Amino acid sequence: MNKYVKYVLIGLVVFGILAAVVYFMKKNSTPLKTYETETVEKRDITNKVVVTGKVIPQDEIEIKPQISGIIQKVYLEEGVQVKAGDLIATIKVVPNEQSLNQARGRVNNAKISLSNTKIEYDRNKTLFDKGVISSQDFNALQLRFDQATQELQNAQADYQIIRVGSAGGSSSANTNIRATVTGTLLEIPVEVGDQVIESNNFNDGTTIAFIADMSKMIFEGEVDEAEVGKLKVGMPLEISMGALQDEKFNAKLKFIAPKGVEEEGAVQFKIEGDLVVSDSTNIRAGYSANAAIVLEEKKDVLSIKEALLQFDKETNKPYVEVETGDNEFEKRELELGVSDGIDVEIVSGIDEDSKIKIWNKLEAKSEDNGPNED
Repeated sequence: MNKYVKYVLIGLVVFGILAAVVYFMKKNSTPLKTYETETVEKRDITNKVVVTGKVIPQDEIEIKPQISGIIQKVYLEEGVQVKAGDLIATIKVVPNEQSLNQARGRVNNAKISLSNTKIEYDRNKTLFDKGVISSQDFNALQLRFDQATQELQNAQADYQIIRVGSAGGSSSANTNIRATVTGTLLEIPVEVGDQVIESNNFNDGTTIAFIADMSKMIFEGEVDEAEVGKLKVGMPLEISMGALQDEKFNAKLKFIAPKGVEEEGAVQFKIEGDLVVSDSTNIRAGYSANAAIVLEEKKDVLSIKEALLQFDKETNKPYVEVETGDNEFEKRELELGVSDGIDVEIVSGIDEDSKIKIWNKLEAKSEDNGPNED
């Protein structure tokens, strides 16, 4: 009986060993990795560049004073509609002491000259009335008297302009700042009491107000040098604004800067596009915006996901692996077309029935083989 049990145990051990050998052989003959595939599809592919920028008025006018002084009163508020000639603010003139003194001296000199000329004129007029002097001599005296009178008037007018800012001699000593165009009063960067400088050949002067026509808006942005060569004047733009997220606006590219500006190591080129704005839409100057510019577009073309592409290490040419059998694949080189960063057009290399290997996704064939491998 002991011998029988012994032989049974030996048989069971041998059988177990054989079963284990068969199991491991079968397991080793099964591929560890099974690749999924994806089919080729026909899609519409649009290659576009997105430009960040802002929406601003096409024409923005700065109102500057023609005389220096201090802001005495501001009559309008920002955001109101103005017409050309509307009074915006008044300036109290603070005359330059040296200029004022020179103008006062010129007036005194003109008075002295006129007084002397008048004495001579009155004496000679009496002689002329008696026929003692000729009309030619008297006419010369008349001319000198008239010139002296005019010089005094000019000197007095210049003195009044320097002193009060007006030749009319306004007692309030103010000068009026008026709108030069019709539009929206965007900003008044000065306050009552601020000192302002006149606009002249040597100084731009202090800006008292900004006025713009808000019905004529443009998109202004910057394009990287890698993309600017693909742009052409007249291209359509699709504008989206952060403040008006539910609306899209059409525009047309009208300007591409001929010279770039280097910013943080990259050269940027300014672009502008005319914005189409409806009367019912309220757009404020300075809204941040993005412009989508379509560079190239293809309709209903063969395409695959760019993630399926592989590149030859030596030639750097793109290729995919096409399924030829059960978990068997064949390398096919491709000629690519338009890409939108997600899908890419296939010009040649595969057909519509091809099944492309998803090379970066792996999964085990059986749950018994453990977790999926990457």
